Amino acid sequence: MKKFVLLHYGFETPTPEIMKAWSTWFESVADRTVDNGGFSGGREVSASGTRDLPWGMESITGYTVIEAESLDERQRRSLETIPISRASASTRSGVSSAPD
Repeated sequence: MKKFVLLHYGFETPTPEIMKAWSTWFESVADRTVDNGGFSGGREVSASGTRDLPWGMESITGYTVIEAESLDERQRRSLETIPISRASASTRSGVSSAPD
């Protein structure tokens, strides 16, 4: 099995319905989840210094590492069950292969 990273983007204060949808989604992938986590902020580090990154709809707010046979399988399963919030990016996920 390969490992894939789903990146969760954006943040808005979740409603009870959004929290329930996320809980249902995490339960649906629990048997294939290797790791997951969330972020509460970030900082850009560059040669010119550092700056705190804004916390908004384009921020990476969490990740889930999931095992699957292929990228196509992982994407199909994610799109079938991932909770989508009202036209916002709060539950958009990107999928990329992680090295073994």
